[in-house]
Amino acid sequence: MEFDFISSLAPTTYFDRQFNCEAVKILPGEYFVTQRDLVIVTVLGSCVSVCLRDRLSGIGGMNHFMLPGNYDGGISPISASARYGVYAMELLINHLLKLGARRNCFEAKVFGGGSVLRGMTANNVGERNAEFVRDYLETEKIPVVAEDLLDIYPRKVYYFPMTGRVMVKKLKSLHNTTLLDREMEYSMRIKRVPVAGDIDLF
Repeated sequence: MEFDFISSLAPTTYFDRQFNCEAVKILPGEYFVTQRDLVIVTVLGSCVSVCLRDRLSGIGGMNHFMLPGNYDGGISPISASARYGVYAMELLINHLLKLGARRNCFEAKVFGGGSVLRGMTANNVGERNAEFVRDYLETEKIPVVAEDLLDIYPRKVYYFPMTGRVMVKKLKSLHNTTLLDREMEYSMRIKRVPVAGDIDLF
């Protein structure tokens, strides 16, 4: 199975001593799905993450994405920039279904969309990402059981798909510019490159 850089399966795994379990770190444009008891970790600024799971089987995953800066204000799947969000969501959903998750048992928790990117606050990047996620999940009739969106702070999110537990830490101060640089570089990439492949809507 191949994925382009706009949304790809997260490759970074490590052992998290804090939680004494296997952990997977996802970066902008990545996602991860699993049937195992582990923690998925990401740090969000203006990007958003959807934590999605089958509440009965515990099969679940998380993505990490943003809409391009040329967003035209519509959340329709035919909107050029909204296609990035739809693509990121459909990759996550399709992979969960392939692992045996049942769509009628899905529950979502959503995070991110902070106003943290320098020079992009005028475009309301975080707001638009949050609006897209809410509208998409409502349209797809996937219940949102928890959310922490908007505000001005980055967030570190720990998601345990097997139980649905989420821990969110708001980062009131950043020790370096890694997060902001990473999101800015990602936003530049998705502006330049169109979404590849067809999108199957369920």
